[in-house]
Amino acid sequence: MTADIEVPYTLVESEVVAVDLFSELSGLSRSRVKDAMTKGAAWIESNGRPQRLRRAKRSLQPGDKIALYYSARVLNAEAPAPALLADHESFSVWIKPAGLMSSGSRYGDHCAIDRAVERELDRPTFLVHRLDRFAWGTMVVAHHRQAAANLAAQFEQRSVRKIYHAVVAGKFTEALDLNSPVDGKNAISHIRPIEQGTTESLVEVIIETGRKHQIRYHLAEAGFPIVGDRQYGSSDARGLQLAAVALELASPETEERLCFKLPAALLPRLSDGTV
Repeated sequence: MTADIEVPYTLVESEVVAVDLFSELSGLSRSRVKDAMTKGAAWIESNGRPQRLRRAKRSLQPGDKIALYYSARVLNAEAPAPALLADHESFSVWIKPAGLMSSGSRYGDHCAIDRAVERELDRPTFLVHRLDRFAWGTMVVAHHRQAAANLAAQFEQRSVRKIYHAVVAGKFTEALDLNSPVDGKNAISHIRPIEQGTTESLVEVIIETGRKHQIRYHLAEAGFPIVGDRQYGSSDARGLQLAAVALELASPETEERLCFKLPAALLPRLSDGTV
């Protein structure tokens, strides 16, 4: 497998086709460069801001500043596709499967939901919140900047209601309100029991804040790690048993409160099959 190759931001000296210059600078074949560009590994600085450069035959001009971040491991990765739950034109709601990332990296974005939605609907797509790569469930994305600003503000102001279900190790029988800081930042989670099995419990989690790994950290700290959480608990053949089951927000266009729910067939279940 080809080692990672980085071509840091470089000024273009003369007019040239993008794929040709990247091939020359990196030593990669034109076909590999084209694949990398399509998958979001090439960049160009526009008005002082980096943007992905996907069009292989783009004519670069003197003074253009470009970069390439090539990782065969990233580019060869595959991820399942999201499923459309609701389309409101200015925004849409999707079921993100486990394994699909919320956003890409400088090495590519073909395994990220924003790029997958952009290609599926052929519309600009703006990410306004995130969901753990290994979790699944409801996610909303915006399709123009005004809607993105509105939705992002709702998340920032904590007016979006986010409900999660998780299968945890142990007998969880009493509701808990957890507020331990996560990465030094305030974090609040409200957890209540739904069902108990022999060695596992199904719980509902409502979070007021959206810190990275907040639910996973809080449950593990309370002594009830999520089943399949390799970082805070232990691995499981089912994978991380955490799902965003409902998302309630205000329409950016009408301000009507809308609730989007994960279909019953996709809800987390205890290992004995109990919902």
